[in-house]
Amino acid sequence: MMNRSLTTHDLPALMTGIMATLAGIGIARFAYTPLLPAIIQEGWFTASQGAYLGAANLLGYFIGALAAHSLSERFSPRLVMAASFAGIALSFVLCAGAGGFLWFFFWRLVSGAAGAILMVVGPSLALAATPPERRASVGAMVFTGIGLGALLSAFIVPLLLGLSLSVTWGTLGLLCIAAGLLCDYFLRQGVAHLASPTTASPRVNSPTGGAGVKIIVMLVVGAYALDAIGFMPHTVFWVDYLARENALGNQAASLQWGIFGLGALCGPFMVGALAQRVGWQGGLMIAFATKAAAVLLPVFSLALLSQSVSSFMVGAMIPGIVALTSGRLAELVGPTAHKKLWGQATAAFAAAQAVAGYAMSALYGAWGSYTPLFAISGLILVAGFLLVLLSRGVQQRHSHLSAQQPTQQSSNQGRQ
Repeated sequence: MMNRSLTTHDLPALMTGIMATLAGIGIARFAYTPLLPAIIQEGWFTASQGAYLGAANLLGYFIGALAAHSLSERFSPRLVMAASFAGIALSFVLCAGAGGFLWFFFWRLVSGAAGAILMVVGPSLALAATPPERRASVGAMVFTGIGLGALLSAFIVPLLLGLSLSVTWGTLGLLCIAAGLLCDYFLRQGVAHLASPTTASPRVNSPTGGAGVKIIVMLVVGAYALDAIGFMPHTVFWVDYLARENALGNQAASLQWGIFGLGALCGPFMVGALAQRVGWQGGLMIAFATKAAAVLLPVFSLALLSQSVSSFMVGAMIPGIVALTSGRLAELVGPTAHKKLWGQATAAFAAAQAVAGYAMSALYGAWGSYTPLFAISGLILVAGFLLVLLSRGVQQRHSHLSAQQPTQQSSNQGRQ
């Protein structure tokens, strides 16, 4: 369960994780979403090319997720994180002038890879440097950086676009540098030293047998991969969908992106309270059902209230499902095995995300509309909910069988 007790001693670890998620996802990926309409309107790229550039970041994320663990083992975490922050900053600064598609594609790829490395290494360092009794709280809080980045980009990008598109790209690069310097400062406060790979918290006893755990883990990881497909339209196409396709304008679309960022900021706090009440498993089911409804909402209504509810709830459930999935896996396999399993889950998530990004870009190119993509994603999230529900059924069945075994053994001994 979530432990709410945080102290000032947790600040260096917490800020290390927050700065990593802020740059890794909040800026490297989410800042591109409000930029997309302007890129198309300025004539830098076509709508289809802009969508593929968004997908390039997702492909890079997959590459980075695969490489993150081995890089952090071979080199010092501080060096790996510094290089990642630098890669994201360069990806914005070097794209500040109109250039060719391949140039932008390469740097969006770099930003995705660097972002994934920060998302794996940063939170892991933060958790390893945190006492076991407070790891659940820190583990949820580090993902508030995602919402901070989205919120920041929602308010800063429209203002900067009033100056020029080039200034906007360059400023986002400077923000990444600032986040990197802050992260390095907190790393030097002892986080890197305290984050020993041998540090482990007490194992959580699993309620099921070995075979049952494997099946449940596969179902939970499968649902997590489907989540990567389900939130794709909101994280890549949402602003362009509202601003251009539905002719609501950049200002109204940027407002919705701000609400999305606010949701992403609140999400970790919301799921923390949820997990306290219903546990990791129950929280994950509620989160998937909520997210599915929120993604499907724009298909049926684009009223201001519908837009706002969709923006906020999808934003909240993005870091929310990450935290709940991580907590659920730790509950199933224990903290010692969690790190390796979480890396595998992240790779599965990234692979599904990359495939979905290119598939949806191709579908948009063929259909010329984003609306069907929201419908597809909502149904994918319903499938994710069903997998989580199925995992609960498997757990209950194996728990029942485990409870029966001692009774049967006692009965057999009595007959003998």
